[in-house]
Amino acid sequence: MITIGPLEPEDRETWEDLFRAYIAFYDRVSPQEVYDRAWREFREGERMHARGARVDGHLVGIVHFLVHPSTSALTDVCYLQDLFTAPEARGKGVARALIDAVADWARARDCDRVYWHTKESNATARRLYDQVAVNRGFIQYQVPL
Repeated sequence: MITIGPLEPEDRETWEDLFRAYIAFYDRVSPQEVYDRAWREFREGERMHARGARVDGHLVGIVHFLVHPSTSALTDVCYLQDLFTAPEARGKGVARALIDAVADWARARDCDRVYWHTKESNATARRLYDQVAVNRGFIQYQVPL
């Protein structure tokens, strides 16, 4: 059985292991300060939010999200920024449960929508995403600063 809930102080080490694996999946490296800041923000629960998925009491998945205004909606929108499931828990509904939890959270706060990005080559995740969301065909561009 999968349970979804806020991250607890005792989750710090496992959460960081999962988040580091997520960062590595996208071929990035982040300094320790990034993890410390994110954890602090999640614990405060004002600007950035997180939930964890547990199976048999063990943290096996994480999701990070935030809310921001939208110029094209009357209400705020929710951006699901990071989603990661431990390899041993994949294919068991963990990612779907995390997405559903974020959607429920955003719905309760009258957000207009939940959205996220993934790499075009992330075929495994996209199989799930195509079932639970609509791909509007946008391409993301970035200007590094």
